[in-house]
Amino acid sequence: DVQLVESGGGSVQAGGSLKLSCAASGTGDGSELKCRAWFRQAPGKEREGVAAIYTLDERAVYSDSEEGRFTISRDSAKNTLYLQMNSLKPEDTAMYYCAAHQRLPNPILTASWYNYWGQGTQVTVS
Repeated sequence: DVQLVESGGGSVQAGGSLKLSCAASGTGDGSELKCRAWFRQAPGKEREGVAAIYTLDERAVYSDSEEGRFTISRDSAKNTLYLQMNSLKPEDTAMYYCAAHQRLPNPILTASWYNYWGQGTQVTVS
């Protein structure tokens, strides 16, 4: 089974930066994670898409709320997804989740489309 493990979260002051990582394992059966994404969920709010990337050509989409502050990338050799977050704001505070799907043909910011999820890493901006 595919496992996704997030790391890199923490507490930062407004205006600071964090880089989240999502390591994927259990893909030795030949399954490809064609689409990988980051979502976040704040207390009392619904889960929202942050960024998604299609691994074959690295097409990426971002939420409008990021205002150009975030960058999604990946390291195929390490099988790791990243989210560089700059100029963080208090409203960015949330649990950030890594997600993936084996067959999605496009980067999509809809949580219901993804079938693999990590446990999340907390980001707190004050």
